[in-house]
Amino acid sequence: MNTLKDKALVIIGGSSGIGFRVAQLAADEGARLLIVGRDVGRLQIAQADLEARGVTVETRQVDAHDPAALESLFNELPVFDHLVSMIGDVMGGGFVGADIAVIRHVIESKFFTNVRIGQLAATKVREGGSLVFTSGTGGRAQDACASYVGNLGINALVEGLAVELAPRARVNAVSPTWTVTPFWRDVPPAQIEATRDHFEQVIPLKRTANIDELASAYLFLMNNGFVTGQHIAVDGGIMLGA
Repeated sequence: MNTLKDKALVIIGGSSGIGFRVAQLAADEGARLLIVGRDVGRLQIAQADLEARGVTVETRQVDAHDPAALESLFNELPVFDHLVSMIGDVMGGGFVGADIAVIRHVIESKFFTNVRIGQLAATKVREGGSLVFTSGTGGRAQDACASYVGNLGINALVEGLAVELAPRARVNAVSPTWTVTPFWRDVPPAQIEATRDHFEQVIPLKRTANIDELASAYLFLMNNGFVTGQHIAVDGGIMLGA
């Protein structure tokens, strides 16, 4: 296993939720961090927390869904050892009754934005480094939606990039199922609890994950130099019965 000490790590979507916890765990291993996010306030809070852990932290305010802003970000980035992308909006509810504009947005967010991140990151990742994307699990054809299609796209992207970047760099993804994180901050609490109850019934382990169970998977993929082209499901076995 490698170590993240003194390694340069870029986290797109690292100012809150799972991405922020990845940043905290990486800081505890001594990584040098660059956090990218949309919200200035959350970036400032994240930077203060991470700097208190004794590591170097930079931030960039960028909306990764803006192609021009994303390209400008990578143009100014120095080379790095690892990159984590948390990018990908979600939706549920199937296809028939869904707004086609929402479907397009989610697939654009989950798949095409990460394709562009992969293209740009490929020019900046150091030899021996890695890219880690975020897909997801939780459904198959019977409850498919734009998020499901986007997740499949990310997993295919990971396999393709892994071949293209080998042996210089590795590419993987973490695939969580639904978990309570700050991503759902704008959802009514009653809806959150109803969703949690649902997943606790259908997940074989009969509970949802805690955030460290998700975040630690990203560090595993960065630290293990012999894993590439994989998407690791951190989902309590939900896909086993789907």
